[in-house]
Amino acid sequence: MAPEPPAAAPLPDAALRERLLAEVAALPALPGVYRYFDSADQVLYVGKAASLKKRVSSYFQKDLGGTRIGLMVARIARLETTVVRSEAEALLLENNLIKALNPKFNILFRDDKSYPYIKLTGTRAQDAKASVTAARFSRVAYYRGAVDRRHRYFGPYPNAWAVREAIQLIQKVFRLRTCEDAVFNNRSRPCLLYQIRRCSGPCVGLISQEDYQRDVLSTERFLLGEQQQVMDELQAEMMAHAEVLAFEKAAELRNRISLLSKVQHQQAVDESSASSAIRDVDILAVKLAGGRACVNLAMVRGGRHLGDRAFFPSHVEDATALAEVVTGEDEPAAPESSPAQTLALAEQQVLEAFIGQHYLNGAPPPLLVTSHAVDKTLLKALGEQTGVKLQAQHQPREQRRAWLDMAITGCELALARLLSEEGSQRERTRALVEVLDLAVDDLDQVRIECFDISHTAGEATQASCVVFENHRMATAEYRRFNIEGITGGDDYAAMRQVLTRRYSPLAQAWREAAAEQGGAPVAAKLRLPDVVLVDGGKGQIGVAREVFEQLGLPLSLLVGVEKGEGRKVGLEELVFADGRDKLSLPPDAAALMLVAQIRDEAHRFAITGMRAKRASVRTGGSRLEDIPGVGPKKRARLLQRFGGVKGVAAASVEDLATVDGISKDLAMEIYRALR
Repeated sequence: MAPEPPAAAPLPDAALRERLLAEVAALPALPGVYRYFDSADQVLYVGKAASLKKRVSSYFQKDLGGTRIGLMVARIARLETTVVRSEAEALLLENNLIKALNPKFNILFRDDKSYPYIKLTGTRAQDAKASVTAARFSRVAYYRGAVDRRHRYFGPYPNAWAVREAIQLIQKVFRLRTCEDAVFNNRSRPCLLYQIRRCSGPCVGLISQEDYQRDVLSTERFLLGEQQQVMDELQAEMMAHAEVLAFEKAAELRNRISLLSKVQHQQAVDESSASSAIRDVDILAVKLAGGRACVNLAMVRGGRHLGDRAFFPSHVEDATALAEVVTGEDEPAAPESSPAQTLALAEQQVLEAFIGQHYLNGAPPPLLVTSHAVDKTLLKALGEQTGVKLQAQHQPREQRRAWLDMAITGCELALARLLSEEGSQRERTRALVEVLDLAVDDLDQVRIECFDISHTAGEATQASCVVFENHRMATAEYRRFNIEGITGGDDYAAMRQVLTRRYSPLAQAWREAAAEQGGAPVAAKLRLPDVVLVDGGKGQIGVAREVFEQLGLPLSLLVGVEKGEGRKVGLEELVFADGRDKLSLPPDAAALMLVAQIRDEAHRFAITGMRAKRASVRTGGSRLEDIPGVGPKKRARLLQRFGGVKGVAAASVEDLATVDGISKDLAMEIYRALR
């Protein structure tokens, strides 16, 4: 297949290099950020420099041979530079551009959803004489999203499990309410949580505002790490009740103290660390192996170890190759550097990339305990950006040493698990390629698309298309198709429609490019999948064959997944559109496991889409769809929180604003639109 013609004819190699060298020679010896682009105007690399002239010229003056960086330099068609005032500004701009441009030769950490927090709503009483309302009794809740200054937030926590565990403890010890304001304001008797001693019943006046506020303050202090002080106060209160013979209340306080004591014991914090001035710490460990990297982040808040979380960056092998070429501003790596030194330098590079990208727009704790030394310039720049004076410690002692050792162990285990899973998935891909006799040059580039149809008795029919590529599910390329204009429940017509809509534009562009170039195109945008899986047997494959024949696409791509005898899992058979016989594989065959995994994912994706569409139809969700700023996710949160459009319409502006992602202004728009 011939390549897609570029938009403009490229310069000859000699002329291009001469032009680049002229641009490099004209660069100033000032701090800044540089960007390399290829002939298709795709960004290759983003870097920072204390001196643009020295750093950029080092790429073109050295003989990089067949190294990875040499291959990158050979692809450079143009460069851009931005001059800044200081090296710290260059570092911040570099990380912003890396996150925005996703360059191929930079270490990239995927932006994950925000960390969860514990939220205490309105932690101060507003009007002691007011009626019993939610505003006067703080609520403890799980929270993600933007911070509202009216409330207090504690965290962040590494995962949702850690937050929910903490909330359960707060319910047991301090008995704060967790119910929504709309529920609280309309209670006439206490709920089940009161009966099982997980709430003190403020909704129906079973606790005074003053006593409840005392529990709120104790909760705040507990979350800030003052567990011992809280226990001492509870101990004194217990003794006071015992002296006046109020033994039931004393026993209740004794049970609370017992729970807090157990938590303290589980945290493994010694006296020296508990009395340390810095009680919020992030512990960072990094490991490289098998061309992959892992950064393990463990969080300590208020002296309590909350758990850890592993991050796996992409482009590691390409990006860390820079460590073999450039170690300083423009100094070549020492030829006698040992493999261990090179590995340590690469791990340090990965760690600094994570710190820059992770904390750039976040709120880092004042202390980072790291497995490798971190550039002080990076810490200074992040401190200026976030307003937090950052310190880093990579050779800690005592408790912090124990925390770092745990983080390193967790990092090694997570990386080993990832490599094992990837190796297993790669073998599954190889097995399927062999079973289907696919002619592929690169196993890593095998692409499989799978289709499924879902509906409820013909209602809200949706088709799903999921993609498997590079040995994993490529969720960013999933698509759903609303199926319309067919008889309800006609799966064959639905399959015909979705395949036509998916491949008709691709087939047209493929034919046009092939006609212009005298052969089939290889451009990524015009590439057909290696396999098209269809969930179904002869009927579905027959429909798919008709569509592909009309579009002029190869029938060898089509494979149907037919249910086996008794529709049992593991007995599926593969049906081919090009006339090959059915293929039955053993239930434990790696190829069949991969097919089942992809088919099940297509089924799951279709069902979730169908249910959302059905719920929208049945609840009148289209009224919400007409409101600017209310997308599918916000609409789903609103419908779930209030039980349908009627509940949303009956909610106040304040209640609407408590939904994750709904601002006060948007809540007002929703309130007006539904009135």
